[in-house]
Amino acid sequence: MQNENEVHNTTFPMGDKNTAYAKFFTGQSYLNGLVAPAKDVNVGVGNVTFEPGCRNNWHIHHDGYQILLVTAGQGIYQEWNKPARLLKPGDVVVTHDGVKHWHGAIQDSWFAHVAITAGNPEWLSPVSNDEYVKANAEVKE
Repeated sequence: MQNENEVHNTTFPMGDKNTAYAKFFTGQSYLNGLVAPAKDVNVGVGNVTFEPGCRNNWHIHHDGYQILLVTAGQGIYQEWNKPARLLKPGDVVVTHDGVKHWHGAIQDSWFAHVAITAGNPEWLSPVSNDEYVKANAEVKE
């Protein structure tokens, strides 16, 4: 299990409570915006930290993509109708345009990743508790 202190001591600072996107998360997350999208830079980059059990809603990136660079803790990534994947520091996830997915911390570990995102997110329903428990069981097998 990765504890809070270990997540605080990663390459990128943890950031403040993620109030801007809180309605799209179950549990507490933190966001440190590293690069904001602008006319001359068409991607956003942020360090996202999840408390144990925290995850974002199902979502889709339209007209773009998302790359996750895992920096601390253990997490889950899951695409719609596919098995959950355990994420550890050093893992990289590429989510292509139009793919429905979610990501977040496992039940008993903090988790952090740098998200590089282009395009427009469409936020969907929360990951249900049943879906989350099942994903945790899959990644621990």
